[in-house]
Amino acid sequence: MHFGLSEEQELLQETLRGFAESECPPQRLREIFDAGSGHDDALWRGLAEMGLTGLTVPDSLGGAGLEVLELALACEIAGAAALPVPLLEHALACLAIDRCGDDAQRKRWLPDLASGVRIGTVAIAESADDWQPESWATRLEAGRLRGAKRYVPHLERAGLAVVGVTGGGLAVLELDAAGTPGVRFEPAEGIDRTRNLWQLELDGAEAAPLAGEPTAVQRVLDAGLVCLAADAFGAATRLIQLSVDYAKDRRQFGLPIAQFQAVKHQLARMGTEVEPTRALYWYAAHALDRGQDDARRHAAMCKAHLTEKAVETARSAVELHGGLGFTWECDVQMWFKRAMFDRAFLGTPELHRERMAELAGW
Repeated sequence: MHFGLSEEQELLQETLRGFAESECPPQRLREIFDAGSGHDDALWRGLAEMGLTGLTVPDSLGGAGLEVLELALACEIAGAAALPVPLLEHALACLAIDRCGDDAQRKRWLPDLASGVRIGTVAIAESADDWQPESWATRLEAGRLRGAKRYVPHLERAGLAVVGVTGGGLAVLELDAAGTPGVRFEPAEGIDRTRNLWQLELDGAEAAPLAGEPTAVQRVLDAGLVCLAADAFGAATRLIQLSVDYAKDRRQFGLPIAQFQAVKHQLARMGTEVEPTRALYWYAAHALDRGQDDARRHAAMCKAHLTEKAVETARSAVELHGGLGFTWECDVQMWFKRAMFDRAFLGTPELHRERMAELAGW
């Protein structure tokens, strides 16, 4: 049995990594982060030209027809580069329509989403703890949405939002840049300035229900958990590299601090705790793609463990950077905040550890 990536999967990561390094180097990322815009149109167009905006969309509808594993591999590179684009939420909107919509709905929305002409997002939570379908209270009655959603990423640029509704269903809300009847939204306070969040108020907005079964809806959410874990893994690896580079450059008592035994031990610990977790998100994505019975549990497991480990790695990176690590000028803070977003979005590690226990029959 082969426990590695195919040449095509490795090429996907190498291509995206090269694109991110050339088009979004740290100085460009810093400009976007400082501005607080949370988005770069040029980067989004570049991803669309590479086919990343339709990675999991069937090729018959203009996409690449790939699986959750390839999407997660792309999210790892996005996390390592802290790309300020709506890659995750756009991909989840595509997955929701593909897995839960009918043929007419797929043909209506997926081609524009696959090309990147229309940006998709997801409106799931109604409070900090309401991420799971059984807790959704937004109503869809006679084709009209009523309720409120919180923590909706990149809503101001989206042309379509997939909304979680009572009963564990999903509905598609089309958005007009000039204003959509029955829709109001305003900025929400968020920590990651590469992924802006919004509060959404719905008062009779017209929407179309997706007819997918609850199991299909849960698979879409589980794909989101895996992709967040992959993003967090990428952020953690970048934080380790930043720490290694700084330790080589920073001198104390006439020597680079990388030569001090305590620093070596801390760097080694960070690396040995993060690198093995790669297998968690690889397997969870594989399990989802193959429809395995343990897929839900492994999605919850990798999200809980990797996102928490990323935040721990970020704390260690701050310590290794000394007083500089606590400042806005230090690049560590950008990946620290990305890791914190990944930890909270779609549910905290505590929530998913409870789900793991339930799914394991404990």
